[in-house]
Amino acid sequence: MAEKHSDNEWNVPTGSLVNGNWLTSTETVAVLDKYTGKEVARVSAADQHMVSTAVRCAKQAVDRGAPPPHDRGQVLRRAAQLLEEHRSRFAGAMVAEAGFVTADAHGEIDRAMVTLNLSAEEATRLVGDVVPFAASPGAHERIGFTMRFPIGVVCAITPFNSPLNTVLHKVAPAYGAGNAVVLKPSAYTPLTSALLAEILLEAGMPAGFLSVLQGEGDTVGDWLLKEQDIAFYTFTGSTRVGRIIQSAAGLRRTQMELGSIASTIVCADADLDRAIPKIANATFRKAGQVCTSVQRLYVERSIANEVAERLVAAAAGLPAGDPRSPATRVGPLITEDAAIRTEQWIVQARDAGARVLCGGERERSVVQPAVLTNLPEEANAWCKEAFAPLVAIQAFDNFDDALRSANSTPYGLSAGVFTKDINRSLKAAKTLRFGTVQINETSSARSDVMPFGGVKDSGFGKEGPWHAMREMTEERLVIFNP
Repeated sequence: MAEKHSDNEWNVPTGSLVNGNWLTSTETVAVLDKYTGKEVARVSAADQHMVSTAVRCAKQAVDRGAPPPHDRGQVLRRAAQLLEEHRSRFAGAMVAEAGFVTADAHGEIDRAMVTLNLSAEEATRLVGDVVPFAASPGAHERIGFTMRFPIGVVCAITPFNSPLNTVLHKVAPAYGAGNAVVLKPSAYTPLTSALLAEILLEAGMPAGFLSVLQGEGDTVGDWLLKEQDIAFYTFTGSTRVGRIIQSAAGLRRTQMELGSIASTIVCADADLDRAIPKIANATFRKAGQVCTSVQRLYVERSIANEVAERLVAAAAGLPAGDPRSPATRVGPLITEDAAIRTEQWIVQARDAGARVLCGGERERSVVQPAVLTNLPEEANAWCKEAFAPLVAIQAFDNFDDALRSANSTPYGLSAGVFTKDINRSLKAAKTLRFGTVQINETSSARSDVMPFGGVKDSGFGKEGPWHAMREMTEERLVIFNP
């Protein structure tokens, strides 16, 4: 049955997109405003038949062949233009369903346009390499080169905390490389993906190359794992779910961006006028619901008190509350349960001897930005991923101890170091076992062109259009032997 636009404020399709048609089922999922808790839309969840049909249509589209690279690039560039034209719809949807403050919503749109245009560029220059056969005795007459071909059907499973740009870091490179995409967005933030699908189709993406399947992970997600025509899974989310997907994928390829406990180290020689605003922003933006948000902050003891005081002052300038208010800098968490858990972790840490320098108060799903010190190592706020607006400061006397402690978690996504000492910078780069080590930046600075991914329990594989396209293609070696 074809889906009609709902009467929600942004006129967003509320069904699942399969082969160019919006379909509905009897099962629905409520989309809540993350600040008020009120229902803003009701999305029709995909049933198992829709899932199978979407994958089959995607496989047929790949078998027929993608449009030429230049045409794919044009689609992605046109989508970036349409994104700008529909900016207010996207921003409004993200403020409601993700709880973003307006500045974060517009920042997400700005970055998404960059991701689309980067992917358009890479679509037209996706090439292989020449093989230097002259390096092998007797093989100098051979001519060899590699070619790259679409891997097939790509299944993208995406999170709530970046419902536009993270989705595009999967969809745009996949299509740019000639693949068909089956997208399952977070059930918390389905509207942004539906809007995105609308503009991609309007931009000229062939219907079979994009499906959007709404619904929960334990239904739609599980059905997608059973579809053997899916050649590649790209997932951003928890390590627990990542393990489930990897187990089901078997020999099929995957890219996993999973859990994190991000660390940033501040040395005594750091430029605090530069570092403190960066740390405050990286800790509290999107209510701390970023996989690289600063959670552990190691500070050299001689400046620990000053850093704590300045960070508390910075937090005071970031009021939390209604994301629609121009004065608000920190919006709600994704659910009230997440906010309650955050409040409990802060109380538990305080009861175990930690000092709560500021914040931690909760009203419904909003938690005031919190700065803590003297946390016991067994405290949840120190040893588990918080995904909340809190930071734990630990003073250090020995730089090696700070590096060792940062490496002590099961995760390894991103770390930051503030120092003017080149020797410490190089030592950090060589010692910190993270996918990214940033010098004079926090753990949470990201440009969309860069390779992004983790190690250990933070996953494997890289995002960033150039890198993602190589993940999502098959390399073939061609040899001419005269």
